[in-house]
Amino acid sequence: MQGKIALEEHFAIPDTLEDSHGPLPEACWTELSARLLDIQDRRLREMDARGIEMMLLSLNAPAVQAIADPARAVEIARRANDYLAEEVAKRPDRFQGFAALPLQDPDAAAREFIRCVRELGFRGALANGFSEVRGGPDMLYYDLPMYRPFWAEVEKLGVPFYLHPRNPLPQHAQIYAGHPWLLGPTWAFGQETAVHALRLMGSGLFDEHPGLTIILGHMGEGLPISMWRIDNRNGWTRHIAPPSYPAKRPIADYFHENFYITTSGNFRTQSLVDTMLEIGSDRILFSTDWPFENVDHAAMWFDDAAISEADRRKIGRTNADALFKLDLGTRAADQTPPPTRTAADHFPERQLV
Repeated sequence: MQGKIALEEHFAIPDTLEDSHGPLPEACWTELSARLLDIQDRRLREMDARGIEMMLLSLNAPAVQAIADPARAVEIARRANDYLAEEVAKRPDRFQGFAALPLQDPDAAAREFIRCVRELGFRGALANGFSEVRGGPDMLYYDLPMYRPFWAEVEKLGVPFYLHPRNPLPQHAQIYAGHPWLLGPTWAFGQETAVHALRLMGSGLFDEHPGLTIILGHMGEGLPISMWRIDNRNGWTRHIAPPSYPAKRPIADYFHENFYITTSGNFRTQSLVDTMLEIGSDRILFSTDWPFENVDHAAMWFDDAAISEADRRKIGRTNADALFKLDLGTRAADQTPPPTRTAADHFPERQLV
């Protein structure tokens, strides 16, 4: 399919690059760091080769969310956002931006979000899970009362908020002790983000601000297959007792009405069909998770997935076009994107797998 729009696509600035290093061997890190720092060169060639018309870009993880000094978090968020705005301005037909937010300070985060949307033209924000802050709780989750004024501003802005994963802090990760292979995208990312999303749903946030839109990646971090059980065990189905959370409605109601899901990093048709059955194809969005996943893996799977062409077009393009008010319409959707001129004639064949 030509004209796809992808929206969990990351970049780094020098201040945040090492956040993505982790335990990677140097050969892999050489490749990944080059991918993260590139926007206008190899990334565009990958997009052209696989029918991706546009990427919405966001800062790598955990980046701003792991900066315990609020003033420093504000500084790095602003630096990253200004850099991204400059890069988007070079090719606004191919790139748009998500704001990085210093959520250690909800008021500062709201101000930065407003600036990014109204002055820089960004299409939403992406936060890398909970935020750390010096001298306070280890982890600040965004269902806490201190964030209600922030969410009020997000609702006024009318743009989506992408809740992206991060690992739990070491002092809260005893369940993974001796099993480091379970950390990161293998398991811990999804578990951490699913719990955070459930906290938002159960907190009453969407009763107070029904216009909010939250995006989850990786085919919904495991939540689509869990909605019935979550509500059943909270007494909604059998009316045994009222639920023990503040929200006024079943959890699945908020999941269906306030959430979108992307295909980032989860390229399995069975998972896609399960997600379509739970939340509907109108609320699913194509993504690749570049540079941590390969564009060709994502695009080849999606283009060949055993779904209807109408659903493929919605998930691959028109849902995102409408949600982010991109106004792309049918332009280039049935054509191969124009070739991008770059300084190099080829790029390395080595890929992360």
